[in-house]
Amino acid sequence: MTFRAPQGLRLLYLIFCRVLGWLVLLRRSSPSNNAEILALRHEAAILRRQVERPRMSWVDRAVLSALARQLPSALRRNRLVTPSTPLAWHQCLVRWKWRQPPAKPGRPPLPDEIAALIQRLAKENPSWGYVRIQGELRRLGHRVAAATIRRILRRSGLPPAPQRASRQTWRTFLHTQAHTLLACDFMHVDTVFLQRLYVFFVMEIKTRRVHVLGVTAHPTGEWVTQLARNLLMDLEDRAKPFRFLIRDRDSKFTAAFDAVLAGNDTEVIRTPPQSPRSNAFAERWRRTTRAECTDRLLITSERHLRTVLNEYVDHYNIGRAHRGLDLRAPDDIPNVIPLPAAAITRHRVLGGLLNDYRATPIRPPLAPQETPSSAA
Repeated sequence: MTFRAPQGLRLLYLIFCRVLGWLVLLRRSSPSNNAEILALRHEAAILRRQVERPRMSWVDRAVLSALARQLPSALRRNRLVTPSTPLAWHQCLVRWKWRQPPAKPGRPPLPDEIAALIQRLAKENPSWGYVRIQGELRRLGHRVAAATIRRILRRSGLPPAPQRASRQTWRTFLHTQAHTLLACDFMHVDTVFLQRLYVFFVMEIKTRRVHVLGVTAHPTGEWVTQLARNLLMDLEDRAKPFRFLIRDRDSKFTAAFDAVLAGNDTEVIRTPPQSPRSNAFAERWRRTTRAECTDRLLITSERHLRTVLNEYVDHYNIGRAHRGLDLRAPDDIPNVIPLPAAAITRHRVLGGLLNDYRATPIRPPLAPQETPSSAA
């Protein structure tokens, strides 16, 4: 076990030893001190020959400069700070001022914005090759070599055009086919007198536009077929692009209903039995309509339900935001006016059950007209 003295006691011991050393130096003779100084100088000379040039900090240089002023001129010449030192500093400053960054060999690097644009074009157009992307970039005002495009796509992990095109997902496939699809279905509403009414509607998958074709308490096959004719007459030329109609296996969809659509070159696709997700868009509209409209009202009659649904469909097609349409409505008309110069007005739908908001410009106040007396 070792004994460690307190810090205060150690400090007193060091002070005592230092004072004792000074007393010993006072008792020494001058020849003895001179001999020790010569020995120390010789040791310093030996160390200068064996050790590399020391690296001094600014503190060391300041101390040596201050002490060198008290030395004789003969000894001052051998100090570490010599007249060549400021000259060397000046040369370093000159080299630093006129220093130029080394030029990198080869072409300048492609900007990150152009590389991101190349990756975007490749992802959004799986069938485009390197030369096709090069041509599109040239149309946009950027000249990039096909080899550079190939290197960027390889670096980002994107394969060439044939392999990239074969990786089409179901989401992409459905988006490309959506403009040719229609979906139809029934929804039922119970009135306040417990009478069940049936609503037949059709949705355009691409635009999410809904058409409520009819409301009745006793749907039949002839009634549904006539509504299909009315739909084609209302759509007119817009009915030509639709090539498929999705429906379930309800008995009210007869062969005459399919024949009416076949006259427009529209093929009817029946969903599998007990598979509501196969007609997901129609099922989603039915749920939305019940949550926002019919479940919050008391329907009294067939005429009342028809009036309510017509007003709600106008709101759905014009004033309601849709997630699948980038938070826009199918028939939405942009109405963007800066707030300081616009007033936001509310339009009540279904008596205030729903609301539409529009921005209308604020008219500046008219300047007062001058009367003949004031002008005189």
